[in-house]
Amino acid sequence: MEADGGKEDQPVRFVLSDRQRLAWLRLYRSENVGPATFRDLISHCGSAELALEKLPELGSRGGRLGSVKIATEEDAEQELQAVERYGARIVGFGEPDYPGLLRQSEPAPPLVTIKGDAGVFALPCTGIVGARNASMTGIKLARELAAGLGEAGYGIASGLARGIDRAAHEAALKTGTIAVLAGGIDKGYPPENLPLLEEIETGGGAAITEMPFGWEPRARDFPRRNRIIAALSLGLVVVEAATRSGSLISARFANEMGRLVFAVPGSPLDPRAEGANSLLKNGAIVTTSARDVIEALEPLAGIAPARPIGSQTTLFEPGELLSLPPNDDQRARILSLLGPAPVNIDDIISHTGLDPAQVFLTILELDIAQRIERHSGNRVSLVAAV
Repeated sequence: MEADGGKEDQPVRFVLSDRQRLAWLRLYRSENVGPATFRDLISHCGSAELALEKLPELGSRGGRLGSVKIATEEDAEQELQAVERYGARIVGFGEPDYPGLLRQSEPAPPLVTIKGDAGVFALPCTGIVGARNASMTGIKLARELAAGLGEAGYGIASGLARGIDRAAHEAALKTGTIAVLAGGIDKGYPPENLPLLEEIETGGGAAITEMPFGWEPRARDFPRRNRIIAALSLGLVVVEAATRSGSLISARFANEMGRLVFAVPGSPLDPRAEGANSLLKNGAIVTTSARDVIEALEPLAGIAPARPIGSQTTLFEPGELLSLPPNDDQRARILSLLGPAPVNIDDIISHTGLDPAQVFLTILELDIAQRIERHSGNRVSLVAAV
């Protein structure tokens, strides 16, 4: 990365060069390269450009049968140009506009696309989510919560969905709100909320996504969106949610990240309250007003983001995975410890006694070969046989 000049008492800010941004985008858009894989590739290879060169070899060593589909330079350039024409920008991990709290999540997306005022990410943020088919009471509460939190200096993050999400965004338009999208930056959903999205983007708020430009949101993309909502927030408020809902997925992510989880109690006769009531039974903070959230978050609000922008000089420590490549026996030993149930990579290292770099490199090879699946908490499992 390149550092901007500045005084010694000011945080150093890092900006990707045009060449680096293009290479990062190509790598992140290549087949089966998610945030964790991107991180490990940079750690092993030292740069995105070298990682692109090494992908075929790593996939072959992991047992991949076909070739790795690598995003072309032309495709990456076209995406960068399309994003720019749309009035948005692609921001890399560690750059000034990259949200501080998101950067601290594990694993953080190496690239996000943002449209609007990135200054909203500097606010201590609260997520507000809930049912799409919300009751009038739920909508009113969401508005009151978002307005009260906004007046207290908090940004509001939500997913632009119908019902609770829309109510929260509308109430926070004047104080700062973040719309997290499941599709590309140009594919806000649902269609009836596109005027609201434009208001957010032009009124001091911002939209953010990790998905490619032009990407139509699919059902499987919404949990990724929910994870970003949780990562952007010091705390997450669930207003109404059925037993099986995306809001509960957001709450689970928030809990895994160490964020505070709040829930508005509802009538046991209303199925829209079952999810929130279940969260309360499992330790969520009872919430009936913005004051409940503010009092709980007050000790944390002053530390967001905890690191000053640019305090991390590189995305990852180069050479973390550099070592002699594992031999076939070592690969086989590591592979034998994997199964359909997720296991922690640290446990594999401890059990085998192998150099951690060799274990991580083997996991990286298997990942590129599409033989394993990554899970939260540094865990991996074998991909189920089709």
